[in-house]
Parts: sequence; structure tokens; C-alpha cells
Amino acid sequence: MRLFASKIPHITETLTRSLVEARDLEINNRDEFKRDIDSILREYLRKDRELTEAAKDQLEARGLPYSDLYKTKRALAEREEFAIGDESVNWIANQLIEMFMRSTFVEEVFAEDAMLRKTLKEVLRRNMQADEDLDREVRRHLKHLEEGTSSFEVEYQKQLEAIKRKHGLS
Repeated sequence: MRLFASKIPHITETLTRSLVEARDLEINNRDEFKRDIDSILREYLRKDRELTEAAKDQLEARGLPYSDLYKTKRALAEREEFAIGDESVNWIANQLIEMFMRSTFVEEVFAEDAMLRKTLKEVLRRNMQADEDLDREVRRHLKHLEEGTSSFEVEYQKQLEAIKRKHGLS
């Protein structure tokens, strides 16, 4: 699962609408509440990019292959109690629930944490699913290359960027 910056406004609006209309939350300032959600999502992206760069630096410093990037990034994320991949949905949902409990823009929380978490995870998964869809589309274009080779990795990134642009996700 992956969060794209271009999807944040939609996710923010969908979460706000879902939670308020279902009367899970009562808020006193819709715009500020949405800014709080937006800030958590953007902070997730910032931290994810920071970890990616740190992992790349480690690979370069140790002379390791690019194929070790995900494993290195995961180790860094675990050390900093941050979640990547499929666990990112849980991490973001937990951050949002914490924000609901301490935000001055949330008057009352009516739903149990488990119900809030379920709603949050459904909306996040629906909007972060694009990652797997993109991967499938990219791989369809790369059938002529052997996975794991450096040429595959280079072409994968090129195709991924092209498809993201095509779908307005970059």
C-alpha cells in the first residue's frame, strides 16, 4: 500500500465526510479538522521519503545492491517505530485516532476506537490500493525483461513514473 500526495485532499475529504455523517465524531471547525488530517498524511509521506533516502545512503555506503532497498528501509522503519507497506494503514489510522482524542477541533468522539479504526482503514485502503494496481500495470509493460536485473529495475522506475503521470498520481 502506498500513499500518494495527489490523493491526500480526496482522502481528507472522504474521511471527514465519513466520520461526521456517521456521527462517529462531532467537530467544531471542519476546515481545521481537515487540516489536521492532512498534516498527519503529509507527515507520513515526509517520514517515508526520509527513510527511503536514509536507506539509499546506507546501501551506497555499504556497497549493497539496490534490491536490498526495501529490506534496509524496513529495518530503519522498525527502529523508528514507523510502518511501511501494508502496515502503513494501521500506523496512519492509529495516528488519526490519537489526533481525534486531543484535537481542539473535535468536540466529541462517539464511536469506539475499534469502529473508528475500521472506518479509517477502509477509506485508507480504498485510496492507497492504487499501488498494487500500478505495479500490475508496470509489470505488464516489462514482460520482456527478467525481474531482478538492473535493467528491469531501471525500466520499472521509468514505467512507474510514466504511469503515475498518466493517472495524475505523481
